[in-house]
Amino acid sequence: MPARQSKETNKEFRLLFEETPQPMWVTDPQSGKFLAVNRAAILLYGYSEDEFHQMSLSDLESPDEPRRALPPVAPANPACIHRHRTRSGRSIEVEIAEQPIQYRGQRAELAVITDLTSQRQLEEQLRQAQKMEAVGMLAGGVAHDFNNLLTIITGYSQLILNNLRADDPNRHSVEQIMRAGERAAALTKQLLAFSRRQVLQPRILDLNRLVSSLTAMLQRLIGEDVDLRLVLRPDVGRVHADPGQVEQVLMNLVVNARDAMPKGGLLTVETANVDLDESYTSRHIEVKSGPYVMLAVSDNGAGMDEATRARLFEPFFTTKGAGKGTGLGLSTVFGIVKQSGGSLQVYSEPGTGTAVKVFLPRIDQPAALDPEGQRLAVRRGHETILVVEDDDMVRNLVRETLERDGYTVLDANGPAEARRAAERFPGVIHLVITDVIMPKTNGRDLALQLVKRRPNLKVLYMSGYTDSAIASSGVLEPDVSFLQKPFTPVALTAKVREVLESEPFTRQMGGE
Repeated sequence: MPARQSKETNKEFRLLFEETPQPMWVTDPQSGKFLAVNRAAILLYGYSEDEFHQMSLSDLESPDEPRRALPPVAPANPACIHRHRTRSGRSIEVEIAEQPIQYRGQRAELAVITDLTSQRQLEEQLRQAQKMEAVGMLAGGVAHDFNNLLTIITGYSQLILNNLRADDPNRHSVEQIMRAGERAAALTKQLLAFSRRQVLQPRILDLNRLVSSLTAMLQRLIGEDVDLRLVLRPDVGRVHADPGQVEQVLMNLVVNARDAMPKGGLLTVETANVDLDESYTSRHIEVKSGPYVMLAVSDNGAGMDEATRARLFEPFFTTKGAGKGTGLGLSTVFGIVKQSGGSLQVYSEPGTGTAVKVFLPRIDQPAALDPEGQRLAVRRGHETILVVEDDDMVRNLVRETLERDGYTVLDANGPAEARRAAERFPGVIHLVITDVIMPKTNGRDLALQLVKRRPNLKVLYMSGYTDSAIASSGVLEPDVSFLQKPFTPVALTAKVREVLESEPFTRQMGGE
């Protein structure tokens, strides 16, 4: 090859080496010293070309991360996984494929480096999501069964209390049963939130208004040693979410931030409009790109290490001492945010503090007005009600409660018996109360069948959790009446009265 042509060829290969977007370097096979590095490697590791020439491969390796060989791509081109540290101290995981070459007349190794850090992060997110989904399914099933039992415990306790005099020696015992049932109900509610099997009743919300309305309560929660600062952007958009659940998210995050600052500190609640682009969503597999409203709670407390942060949303995981936490607070936050179509990110460093950012999809609609007026006083009834529930004890409790309140009650242990009872009864049936999940026919389908024969029939659903029969991803359709188990006799009779005085079922469902 003529000298000039050889020189041009070398120049072309040098340009290819320098400009390729894949990090590459050439090293001495004996000492590991760098003989050449390209621009992509300099950008990845942060060292200048001169600094690389003063270094060897061992200067990049983390001593606690030994080399792991992979099956070779070709006999002379094995690939290995390494844990490296960049100039800034950031840990990265890279795959290095090496090829023996001649470089300036001597033996050398050409290495092509693939940064696996983002891929590993996505794999870990997927594993975590799968694990949380499995635990959530278990938690949701357990909570559903517990809610039936708790409905019976709290329901009959209240019926007994209603018949005991104030000085009855048994009254205190029954009150303790009620309190224990209420505490257990709160725990199962958190499990349902984590498992995303609770019923949400969303509306258009202004997060600034919601946060401002809770300021006094939040101040009482955190105490005098912690300064509360609100940074609420005035142009914040609206979100479609259940206001009660968003309040629970905020209070749980605030309580956790307070607990991280036992000697006091600064707690900041912030709102802002954010746009999550593809560069963000490519690193967070569960998030869709688009406009969001951010609700962030930050503290300057103890912070967390990486191991704690990785387990933060697992149910029953807590760093608090015995008896000081259930480990369900942040699991509840996780479930509510996911069920509301949002996402969340945690930023924390030991000794620096923690910031939890909640992102809820932003919508361009005016916020809903707060309900006006007070709830009507519950009065005794006279109407006829069909109760459909496959759990005998829950059904007996509902029937007994309603009969004590003046209603005529027909009861059925399932859809088939409910249809027969409705066909046989000659008079008007004003309301059907049906469990959502039953064998063969769900509550939604049963209600539609009954309404075809009795167009003025009204419907009240009840369940320990909901499914797609009446909800899409756990979000209750507008104007559908629902009673969450466990409920007390007082809550039952109040809800029954509310439904009886509302629009008929056919109009609620758009004439379906």
